[in-house]
Amino acid sequence: MPSVHDEAPRFRTVQKLQLEYAPVTITQYESARTGMRVAVVDQPGPKINGYFAVATEIHDDSGAPHTLEHLVFMGSKQYHYKGLLDKLATRMYSTTNAWTSVDNTTYTLDTAGWAAFAQMLPVYLDHLIVPTLTDAGCYTEVHHIDGEGNDAGVVYSEMQATQNTSQELMDLELRRLMYPEGNGYRYETGGMMEALRVLTADRIRSYHKEMYQPKNMRIILTGEVDHNELLAILDRFESSIMEDVPSVEEPFQRPWITSSNTPRVKQTSVKAVYFPEEDESMGDIMIGYVGPRYDDHEKSNAMAVLTQYLCGSSISVLENTLVEQEQLCSMVYCQSEERLDSALIFYLSAVETDRLADVEKRFVALLKDVANQPLNMGYLHDCLKRLRRQVVARSENAGDFFSTLVLEDHLYGDRAGRDLKHLESLKEFDDLALLSEDAWRELLRGWLANAEHISILGVPSKELSEKTTANEKARVEAQRAKLGEQGMLQLAEQLKQAQAENNRPIPESLLEQFKVPDAETIHFISTTTARAGAARKMGKLENNIQTTIDKDDNASSLFIHFEHIPSNFVRINLNMCTAMVPIELKPLLTLYLANFFTTPVMRDGARIEFEDVVLELERETVSYSINTVRGNVEMLSVSFEAESDRYESIISWLRTMLFDAIDDPVRLSASLTKILADIPEEKRDADSMAMAVLNMEHFERTSSGRAQNTLSKALYLRRIRNWLKADEQMVLDKFKQLRQALHKPENFRVYVAANIEKLSRPVSAWNALTDGLDMNQPLRPLDDRKACLSDIGKNPGSLAYFVPLAATDSSFAVLAIKGPEGLTHPDVPALRVAAAYMDAVEGPLWNGVRGPGLAYGTFWRLALDTGVVTFTIYRSPDTYKAWTKCKEQVEGYASGELRLEKLALEGAISEIVLGMANEQPTMASAADASYLSQVIRGVPKDWNHQMLAKVRAVTPEQVKEAMKRYMVPAFNPATCNMFVTCAQVMCNDLVARFEKEGFRPQSRTLESFQDDYGLEPPDGNGEEADDAEDIEDGEDDEDDEPMDTPDSDEE
Repeated sequence: MPSVHDEAPRFRTVQKLQLEYAPVTITQYESARTGMRVAVVDQPGPKINGYFAVATEIHDDSGAPHTLEHLVFMGSKQYHYKGLLDKLATRMYSTTNAWTSVDNTTYTLDTAGWAAFAQMLPVYLDHLIVPTLTDAGCYTEVHHIDGEGNDAGVVYSEMQATQNTSQELMDLELRRLMYPEGNGYRYETGGMMEALRVLTADRIRSYHKEMYQPKNMRIILTGEVDHNELLAILDRFESSIMEDVPSVEEPFQRPWITSSNTPRVKQTSVKAVYFPEEDESMGDIMIGYVGPRYDDHEKSNAMAVLTQYLCGSSISVLENTLVEQEQLCSMVYCQSEERLDSALIFYLSAVETDRLADVEKRFVALLKDVANQPLNMGYLHDCLKRLRRQVVARSENAGDFFSTLVLEDHLYGDRAGRDLKHLESLKEFDDLALLSEDAWRELLRGWLANAEHISILGVPSKELSEKTTANEKARVEAQRAKLGEQGMLQLAEQLKQAQAENNRPIPESLLEQFKVPDAETIHFISTTTARAGAARKMGKLENNIQTTIDKDDNASSLFIHFEHIPSNFVRINLNMCTAMVPIELKPLLTLYLANFFTTPVMRDGARIEFEDVVLELERETVSYSINTVRGNVEMLSVSFEAESDRYESIISWLRTMLFDAIDDPVRLSASLTKILADIPEEKRDADSMAMAVLNMEHFERTSSGRAQNTLSKALYLRRIRNWLKADEQMVLDKFKQLRQALHKPENFRVYVAANIEKLSRPVSAWNALTDGLDMNQPLRPLDDRKACLSDIGKNPGSLAYFVPLAATDSSFAVLAIKGPEGLTHPDVPALRVAAAYMDAVEGPLWNGVRGPGLAYGTFWRLALDTGVVTFTIYRSPDTYKAWTKCKEQVEGYASGELRLEKLALEGAISEIVLGMANEQPTMASAADASYLSQVIRGVPKDWNHQMLAKVRAVTPEQVKEAMKRYMVPAFNPATCNMFVTCAQVMCNDLVARFEKEGFRPQSRTLESFQDDYGLEPPDGNGEEADDAEDIEDGEDDEDDEPMDTPDSDEE
């Protein structure tokens, strides 16, 4: 590209903020010519994250803001070709994305390295400010009717999959009741399906002209940015659009700021909202309050502390009372929506449907009780201090933390930067610490306890499910009848013409104008590794940090892996193998995880109740959690983040939670109630249920990952809950046996990321964990996920399950085939390039499937730990059509009938480079990536760079061979397993069409895949009646060999 001109950029510096508590600088600029604002958050790392935020306000449900989120990518004034922006991004170590919220549309550009970002920036801006917005683009992207009389379009398909979900229906009704007519917050900016069907291209163009002015955009960049070059690039870009945009002096109605204020809720309203769902057992509650204005930072921060006090953890008063004690719901949490006047929205999840109204009343009454009684000021100040620690910790690894704050400032802040000034210090926390109890109580009463509010009761309805299905079927049939055969043929031709206009080939010479920077220009973060105990067997290290570790070595055999990074915090992970857990106990792992931090313990001979345990942990930490290990879901990981001086205290707590916990039947029952209450909601997620069914079928019962599947815990844990009532000791004995199998040093691998030089006893401090334990047993090998595969998982083929769900209007498919095993398999480099080539935005599958509106997306995943490749069709109005098109594309490229493009292959390699940068954008994540590579994956620390060299050497012939071997089989019934979840109205038709393709499809209920792991129900307690909710027609068949291809080590 031509070099940037030397004329001084016409941008002024609005403000420069140097944060006192983190190595971060925020600088804001403004253009004198257009009013465009730019904010740069300087922080080290390989990634440049760009956010292009447009304040968008609309007073209808047309979906115009959402359509532009898609249409701007279809071409621009200087670059007329659909897909050029994304093809260029693929080459330039970049990825683009966008979202539409109720108050803004924001576009993103994530790039590895400034050199590539600098070339992408003006091209992206050209698409945003001066897009083509053609009739053909609107037709294919927004809505059209295909040649069979079905509604389609990318935007339409997206809303079809979400419009009738419980969350969407409840949220929209809440906003309808909170905000009056004419207030922009009450409308569905994504677009209602009925509105999208009649939305015109002219209306979209008009909305773009109104909102997409430079003065209404803020560019937010985070990373290592060259400020001078940035301003020069922007100045040059502005010169190219001056004739296309309004003058900076021209009057402009700033969205939201110049609109009428949001009134406080005048009268409390409680309304039931029904959503389609066959399981009518559990609903949800949303309760909304109008909060402080955006520019009242003191009150906004005070409300953040109060909501943490009310429902921030299991000991907060609302959560503890409603969830832990009264067990009325599975969770209570509050989300603050930053608006001109903020919205404080409380969510109560998994409430028994027939108790929704009573639980809503209980919530409101409890809130009033809290406000009328003395506050626990000690705990409130603990919440304040913890929030402060969390802010400092997030600032070290900023990510989207500051970009979100700057985006909110763009929407509602003072243009002189006054509303960002408070970020410079943490003085606001100091000021809040001085508030009296009376002041806190008045805040609680004024904004919540005594405030009018809107409550939405989300009620599942089987009748509505059936009605919605029947109505949609009737509407489409009427549409087809009205169009007639001739009309549908005309629409098919119209779509074909629009696609031809959209898909004009991009001249390679245009893309070649942009020089791809060398990967060496990307500043990857380096960390220093050290090892102690059994970790030393991985190899001897010589560096300053290893010397520090050696000085404190106590000859313990405990495996400890250290990563040295500049940080004021320490991150500790204890990874545990689970292979020694007896198979019949593995489904208890879900209960083990849920109960781990919410159980009483013994300390110094005294019993400490779980509330005091949580209280102390919150005082000591930034965060703590327990989950499966990233990269190996067969293993478990206990994680802590705390200030460095709490290192030894955290180790002491780890010892306590592992070896001094009390198996309390009351606490186990409370955890079981929460787990089981969430299952109906989990089953409504059609996408995750497709993978859940695959996991049940692809893995044996030996798999701990499978045992934690929704379809395992739904039946097994229901029976455990009933056994807890019938024979408490039996359950306690099982749980004790589980913990004894897990809590052995030979199962442990410890990972510490910190400034090691700040730790006075980095190794010997771990004596607090190991004292008294048998340290003479050899370290167990990492749990082997491949060993848990079922015969079907090892040899996919001939399996095709179709699962109809009432909770979706769309369809999702996962196809599984045999793939290469292990990171070092010689086919991996070529297959990674092939997958990146096919998955590319504006690549073959994107254009073949998303372009015509056949699906929202598709993607390949390589589970190299199990040797399984999966292909997913995501959110499709017709999975069969999408599958047919994907088959055509994959077979075409594999055979050579379709030519692999040189520039696209280069782009695939660039996408792999970007993936490497995405793994380690911050110091903490770089440390995590180092541990993941060396310990969990068993490859050298620089494996990514070694892989990059191999990837660059891949030839087109090798790519085609990888496609033949590992992609074409995904479309052959004899070599793939297919799992589809879909709307009920779609199921029979999909089964019939795939049967004609040679599959042997079976339609099965979701409940038929559940597994009880041999646990019989207790006798004579009516438990089987409870199970009737989960099992239809006795289809809990233990002879169905469940299996699974889960969240494995995906490359």
